[in-house]
Amino acid sequence: MVTTSISLDGYRVTRQLGVVRGITVRSRSVLGNMAGGLQSLFGGRLSIYVDLCETAREEAFQHMLRHAAERGANAVINMRYDANEIMNGITEVLAYGTAVVVEKA
Repeated sequence: MVTTSISLDGYRVTRQLGVVRGITVRSRSVLGNMAGGLQSLFGGRLSIYVDLCETAREEAFQHMLRHAAERGANAVINMRYDANEIMNGITEVLAYGTAVVVEKA
């Protein structure tokens, strides 16, 4: 279970296991950038870049879940994403939150 809230309705936190995170660094290939550039000429949704962002977020999210499971958590609360451009065309995506053990209230 993952939430952006500081609690999970219907559950109580029995243990906090600390911050967990998942990180990935992604870039678009030269051909992908060319295709994205062509898409931008026509305006609208840039599916090439949307797909890249979705893939990067999902990858970071899955890494965070593995990190939480390694600590013995069955939930992550206060989950967030962050992204930074490391250099032109290369982006770091971070998913992080607090790993907890919860039980039904």
